[in-house]
Formats: sequence, structure tokens, C-alpha cells
Amino acid sequence: MQELKGKAAIVTGASRGIGAEAARELAGHGVSVVLAARSADQSAAVADDIAKTGGRAIAVSCDVSRYDQVAAAVETCRDRFGSVDILINNAGVIDPISRIAESDPDQWAHAVDINLKGVYNGIRAVLPAMEAQGGGVIVNISSGAATNALEGWSHYCATKAAVLSLTRCTDKEVRDKGIRVIGLSPGTVATDMQRSIKASGINPVSALDWEDHIKPDWPARAIAYLCTEAAADLVGTDFSLKTEEGRRRIGLID
Repeated sequence: MQELKGKAAIVTGASRGIGAEAARELAGHGVSVVLAARSADQSAAVADDIAKTGGRAIAVSCDVSRYDQVAAAVETCRDRFGSVDILINNAGVIDPISRIAESDPDQWAHAVDINLKGVYNGIRAVLPAMEAQGGGVIVNISSGAATNALEGWSHYCATKAAVLSLTRCTDKEVRDKGIRVIGLSPGTVATDMQRSIKASGINPVSALDWEDHIKPDWPARAIAYLCTEAAADLVGTDFSLKTEEGRRRIGLID
């Protein structure tokens, strides 16, 4: 992880869950981090915690569905830290969970704006800077829902499938420019999202107990690994933490 020291990263959805843990993990390896989230107070608290342990981090208010706000976060990263070497496209929503016939069209579209357009906005905003500096890493948080249909999750499954395709398309366009684009499918993680899933009572995932989910620090450690040259062979794919092979590769199990 020594190669991460001195780099600068943007983490979206960094106010809690995987995003907050990823920001802490990257900062622990010497990465300067911009925590981008709509919940600016919460992300600022995470940034303060990072600073107390000697890391460099700032929080910015950012709605990833708004391209101008994402572009502003990129400029902030460049202005404050001199570059934008890493983008973690983590922001995403699963609410409201509902069957298609009962779904609200506006809320369904809002999920598309965050889960899909938000990832596009992040990629579009950082690519010119990464190309100009000769490289970078983009990690898109994916899901098993990208390839598996689940009742009540049409918005989530559809957007995650689209993000997987976006990962593949972006890789084809920028791999030869020194930019690595990788997806991470972490499995079920013990975050607030799982509380919403549990409360819905829809599909088998809602039947899982809290203890069945992995802790957010596992995907955070995987994210840091994916930002290194050791993960170069994974570009254009979704790397899964659900397998023993994947967990062993990251060093989560022996």
C-alpha cells in the first residue's frame, strides 16, 4: 500500500457506511481525501476524525445526481491536494423498496439519478484530469444485484447492471491512457441500507440477520487494494468479496 501515499482521492457517499470507512482506510495509507456527500455535517465529522489521526481530509457538500456539484468536488480536490488520482463512486440508494406495480415513478427515477447518473457524473468529471496527469483509478461500487434479479429491487438491480456496463465501457475507452476502472461487488454489508432491506420484508436478503453481513471495513480494505497496481489484472471487471478466493486475495482471511 506504500504506493498510495501522497495520492488524492474523492469518495462519494462518504458520510457513513462503506464510503466513510473507505475514506478512513485510504487516509490511513497516506491518501488525501475529499469526502463528498449530501450529508455535509456527517461527512465533516468523518473528516475531522481523520484529521485527528494525522490524515488529510476535507468534506464537501455534493449531490452526485448534479454534474456541476461533482465537477466542483473534482476541482476542490485538485486545488487543495494538487491532483485527483482516485475516484470511489460509492454513493447509492436502495429506498424505496417496492414491487414495480406499486412503485412511485418519481422515486424510481430518483434512484436512477443517484445510482447510475451519479456514477457517470463522477467518471465524466474526473477523466479529463486523470488523462492530463497520465493516469488514475476509478472504483465503482457494484453489487450482486447487477447480475441477479431480486423482487422489489427493480431500481437497484437495473442501475447496478447499468453501472457494471459503464465500468466495462469506460475501461475500453481509457485503459490505454493509464486509467484503471474496476467494480467492487462487496456482498451484503452491515450498513443502514440493510436496515431498510430488513424492514421491507421483500426477497431473501431481507431474511438475513445482522450477523450475516460483513463489516464495512472489509470493502474499505478491498477498495484500497483495488487502487494499487496489484489489482491491475482486474480492470474492466467486478471484483467480488463474496468468495473465499477474493477475500484471501485482499488479505481478509488466511
